[in-house]
Amino acid sequence: MAPIKPSTHLANVRYEIRGALTRRARELEAEGRPIIKLNIGNPARYGFDTPAHLREAIATHLGDSEAYGHEQGLEEARAAITAQQRARGAQGVDAERIFIGNGVSELIDISLRALLQPGDEVLLPSPDYPLWSAATILNGGKPRYYRCLPENGHQPDPAEIEALVTPRTRALVLINPNNPTGAVYPRALLEQLVAIAARHRLLLLCDEIYDEILYDGAVFQPLAEVAGDVPCLSFGGLSKVHRACGYRIGWMSLSGEPSRTAGYRDALQLLAALRLCPNATAQWAVAPALESAPTIHALTSPGGRLHEARRAVIEGVAASDYLQLAAPEGALYAFPEVRADRLPVFDDGDFALRLLERESVLVVPGASFNVPASRQFRLTLLPQPHELREVFVRIERVLAQMAAEQAASRAVAAG
Repeated sequence: MAPIKPSTHLANVRYEIRGALTRRARELEAEGRPIIKLNIGNPARYGFDTPAHLREAIATHLGDSEAYGHEQGLEEARAAITAQQRARGAQGVDAERIFIGNGVSELIDISLRALLQPGDEVLLPSPDYPLWSAATILNGGKPRYYRCLPENGHQPDPAEIEALVTPRTRALVLINPNNPTGAVYPRALLEQLVAIAARHRLLLLCDEIYDEILYDGAVFQPLAEVAGDVPCLSFGGLSKVHRACGYRIGWMSLSGEPSRTAGYRDALQLLAALRLCPNATAQWAVAPALESAPTIHALTSPGGRLHEARRAVIEGVAASDYLQLAAPEGALYAFPEVRADRLPVFDDGDFALRLLERESVLVVPGASFNVPASRQFRLTLLPQPHELREVFVRIERVLAQMAAEQAASRAVAAG
């Protein structure tokens, strides 16, 4: 019998965060080798607990969770999100413009499916979180990448972004705080990006899932407040700030002048209805999460575990002969770069595979985040600080070996 062929829609879709390297790591674990996994931002796997009051809210409402709910989400949860967005300065937001999903991942797909015609373009950061690229492609769109270079602190250049706009451009995507780089965008930059969106009638899509994970005085500026009446879709959720990835609860809030987005809102509602509803049980945690004092600050402040993990990464890079880093200001990741003056030839995939096979450390190559000719890799800040210090010892051994091999090869070539 002929083999079943997968859809050609998947030809340019990738998600290496859970790709071939991760599968190889599982094989090594099955053989009994312990692997230090730095590939994914999954707090519970590193010993972080979901706050007790969120668990209690779910337990209290188990009996209220057995029927399908509203396609856009429980009224109580959407009311809490509406209040949060209004307090942040979002215009035109009400419960009918809030959509809760089974994680932000589902909502990213819905937001682009409701927007794109075949061949429409979406402006995406490079590096990006690869789901944004995948969802654009799977919904018939074409990614157009604007660079967020390490020498600029991974901040985008508004002039470069505007130069990429064509008559087919429909949306501008921002990730703030950024995954994978940890960059946090200042208000002045966001004002320039909003002005571009206004001039070209683009929909702003802002992934703000790491909104309260900030270090050393960094300030998060919600895009919706800056956008004003410019259409803006802001994404948030429980997974990261509230360490509740497995609850699979995210949301998106549609702000701006309602008359400009009425048809788009209805399209979002239709798609939300087609999947019936989000997880009913976990939605009971939304209001307690948003209406109580944040619990993440104890972890991101000096002395907190995430702050000290970040310090371990920064110090590990500073001690390296081969690495440099634009220090992350927010989120749960760092994106180190291998210096070209110390290792002229560098393949990030080969490096990541060597690190896994020889040193039992799993990272994600920078090319996985749609960075051309990447010299970078992403690692998470979730492990214990002492474990991250050990990781950099192992990384240095692999890079030193690669440098020695290149030096030997040059010597042979010289003759």
